[in-house]
Amino acid sequence: MTTNLEDPTLERNFKGHRDTITSLDFNPNMKQLASGSMDSCLMIWNFKPQTRAYRFVGHKDAVTDVRFSPSGHLVASCSRDKTVRLWIPSVKGESTVFKAHTATVRSVDFSCDGQFMATASDDKTIKVWSTHRQKFQFSLNEHMNWVRSARFSPDSRLLVSGSDDKTVKVWDRNSKECVHTFFEAAGHVNKVAWHPSGTCLAAGSTDNTVKVWDIRVNKLLQHYTAHNAPVNDVAFHYSGNFLISASDDNTIKVFDLLEGRLFYTLHGHQGSVTATDFSRNGEYFATGGADEKCLVWKTNFDKTDYSAVLKAHKVSSEPRSARLSTCPEPRSSPVKVNAHSQVRSMTDDNPGVVEVGPSLFSRPKPSASSQRFAGAGDYCESSPRVQSASRLVNGVPNQPSLSDLELTSADRARRGETGTPDLSPPLKQPTEPQNIPYQLTATLEHIVGQLDIITQTVSILEQRLTMTEDKLRECLDNQQSIRLQVKPA
Repeated sequence: MTTNLEDPTLERNFKGHRDTITSLDFNPNMKQLASGSMDSCLMIWNFKPQTRAYRFVGHKDAVTDVRFSPSGHLVASCSRDKTVRLWIPSVKGESTVFKAHTATVRSVDFSCDGQFMATASDDKTIKVWSTHRQKFQFSLNEHMNWVRSARFSPDSRLLVSGSDDKTVKVWDRNSKECVHTFFEAAGHVNKVAWHPSGTCLAAGSTDNTVKVWDIRVNKLLQHYTAHNAPVNDVAFHYSGNFLISASDDNTIKVFDLLEGRLFYTLHGHQGSVTATDFSRNGEYFATGGADEKCLVWKTNFDKTDYSAVLKAHKVSSEPRSARLSTCPEPRSSPVKVNAHSQVRSMTDDNPGVVEVGPSLFSRPKPSASSQRFAGAGDYCESSPRVQSASRLVNGVPNQPSLSDLELTSADRARRGETGTPDLSPPLKQPTEPQNIPYQLTATLEHIVGQLDIITQTVSILEQRLTMTEDKLRECLDNQQSIRLQVKPA
């Protein structure tokens, strides 16, 4: 393209996790990046030169999501161990933990004021908690399968959730009711995200697509089929003009939402790309993958006057509104960027990793394959060698995807397995049942629905039984008090 548009550049390469990266989030103060991994650890990467990274140990199983609070003073993590932890992102590693669900907790998010948290779980529920004292507020229960992602809207009046039941639901926080359900997803919904305006939302799913809806008219606006494998994560640029996605096809893709087209295809990971996120100001974005690396990129393309981009793409000079719109096929080919060895390291020496938590928590024993990190303490590679796009796709064995959640290195150690884990493609059951009659499918869905109703009924009965026990205890206490008062001297 003949334009002053700058391509994204790879700025940092953080290495310290011992298994697949599952989630990334920038501190609002842009001094830290948090990452969660299937190695059961949360890591805080400091951007200040010569500052060590922190590895927080406390979870007993894979960390599935991490989020900074709006102030940046807290970071929340959730895990397959059914708990949520709140950490202070400093070398002390102070944390508090609470059991949030009865199954794996897949997602955690803060409200815009930081006063509440939303969690989503394999127990098919979304729960809202107060950040202070982690007090339960209410639960949202209409999903029919695992809930993989839940996010507050920018003003926190709404929540959106994505589930393995192939639906995206929008909830009203005040009425605690589902106000709309989108059924367009043809696969499990791995991740949902809000447009900064709060009027649109995006979802990435196992059908290899990224979809964008307008909640004002409840219509599908844009449908991208650029990926060749399940989409694991999506995130909006703060301007609302761009959307980034990470996929099992080993690529990161940037979409131009105003033009409705693929903008960039980025290659930097040797394996599945499992997490991505923009910084709050949009200046940087981060990606993480099955290669256990966290890459930080300089956005660059958001600094160009957008009118120049429109002219370069030979778009009509008619004025366009800043809102999203459905657009035809791309007019020009997307730009491909390979992250080669020109990585600008902001440090002279490898500052290493500070282990936080062994004195307070029992650390999972690392597997033999992960011990290569223990002595080196590497966290920043100055010149990573990244293969070409064709070799990335065809030459690297398929890595486990987030939806599979295979054994972590800690799991292997606890089971007594040693040696290098087998990276050959795992045997997987097909996502959709094959050759099952429609009548049987309908019957099974009806049974699942009835079981959910029974579960809710039992929950209500348990609550009533608890109330009855409390009343009975109160009556017995009153009776005892009366007896003491009328007892003769």
